[in-house]
Amino acid sequence: MTTYLLLCAAGFLAGAMNALAGGGSFVTLPALIAAGVPSVAANASSTVALWPGGVASVWVYRDGLGQVAGVPLLPTWLATLIGGAIGALLLLWTPTSLFDHVLPWLLLVATLMLTFGPRLGPLLRRHFSAGIVTVLSIQLILGIYGGYFGGAVGLMMLAAWSLLDTADIKTLNPSRALMTTSANTIAMVIFAFSGIVYWPEMTAMAIGALAGGYGGAHLGRRLPPQIVRGGTILFACAVTAVFFLRAYR
Repeated sequence: MTTYLLLCAAGFLAGAMNALAGGGSFVTLPALIAAGVPSVAANASSTVALWPGGVASVWVYRDGLGQVAGVPLLPTWLATLIGGAIGALLLLWTPTSLFDHVLPWLLLVATLMLTFGPRLGPLLRRHFSAGIVTVLSIQLILGIYGGYFGGAVGLMMLAAWSLLDTADIKTLNPSRALMTTSANTIAMVIFAFSGIVYWPEMTAMAIGALAGGYGGAHLGRRLPPQIVRGGTILFACAVTAVFFLRAYR
């Protein structure tokens, strides 16, 4: 019983983080692994568990949905769905032992993109203008990343979009919530039919994630973007360090 209560609490925190800026899997993935779930199955179960919270966040943010780097929402959404399906299938074909060593590098990439993306953005925008093909290609890759890993895909999207757009995190959050939830939706369907999901652990976490996603989205409308971003970066750095120690110690 204690394990399920802790998983529910982890889901609540992760749902709130995803609603604020992303990175909820930095909480759910280690929590599921600590509960004894193998890493590949933990990643799949985490994706399914965070889905209800993502849907709740999209509902709260629905009035703020808009273009991504000047590209209409529909083609961006379709590219994300296709990428999510590809990534989910790739995960199912990845041995757990290999994923354990790839995971910290995925976390590191996400953390670096979040940290340095806003600084690189103005420099790139001075020398490079992103068209619809570029934006959709980037979104397809992000969808693959989201379907495969799930962890920090929201952070990756915010970081990548900040390279192409001058909008702040609060403005981009509604579209980010929709895209991450869309990638998770198609991945969730594939994982559910594959039989890889640990349903009791996932259910406990999903209950917490639903409440956290709804509350976090409302909180995200009020918190300054600097606080949201700074806190997420610090937490991402800590979890990345822990997973490097776990994989290579």
